[in-house]
Amino acid sequence: MSQHQILNSTDHGQLRIQTEAGAEFGDNVMASLAMPAEFREVQAHYPIVLRRDAETGKLAALALFGFEAGENLFLATGLGGGTVWEARYRPMAHAVQPFLIGRPAQEGATPQVHIDMASPRIAARGEGMRVFDDAGAPTPYLEAVATMLGDLDYAWQEGAAFFTALETYGLVEPFTLEVTLDNGAVQSLVGFLTIHEERLASLDGEALAALMREGHLARIYMVLASLAQFGNLIARKNRKVLLG
Repeated sequence: MSQHQILNSTDHGQLRIQTEAGAEFGDNVMASLAMPAEFREVQAHYPIVLRRDAETGKLAALALFGFEAGENLFLATGLGGGTVWEARYRPMAHAVQPFLIGRPAQEGATPQVHIDMASPRIAARGEGMRVFDDAGAPTPYLEAVATMLGDLDYAWQEGAAFFTALETYGLVEPFTLEVTLDNGAVQSLVGFLTIHEERLASLDGEALAALMREGHLARIYMVLASLAQFGNLIARKNRKVLLG
């Protein structure tokens, strides 16, 4: 269960964070939220799929790390024996953990940095990265985290227009993937959405110009291009099964 607190030097002056990759640190997840602003980096490593929130009906994008809950096929044993994440980029929503943005109830108030004290990334004394120095000032690590949180918050708000455009032009459709692995097992993905390519191709010049003008068209094609990463994901799954 999450345990969110407002980050401050009085309560968290000695706090340290584990920054290494590893299932024990919460990296054993199938997917992460991906912001449209980071699609260029995400599509170079992961398939991007869409998902509709069951309660609100709103669209969001996910970068897929595996085929089933608790599976991250990008975690591997490094040369030194520790765990490494075999991709140069991790989506911001995952990379920034255990930190998150808290919004005060007052409208217009400055967002606050929160931390999930129940996260497995909370380190034991003497381990991990310091959040505050001995004088109570933010460390360079925390300053980098704060910058990423700001980028994430901006990207979340900025990305809403992209998903609205997809709905406006009817550019989403259900997506199902069924793959037979090398050992004969069948791996399936259901419940996701992707770009409706036929509908995209049928848009008139005015609609395409509007999508291009707003910067949405390039992001649409990044989602489509990312689907080629399923080949990489399947290869990783076959390797995992082979190695046991």
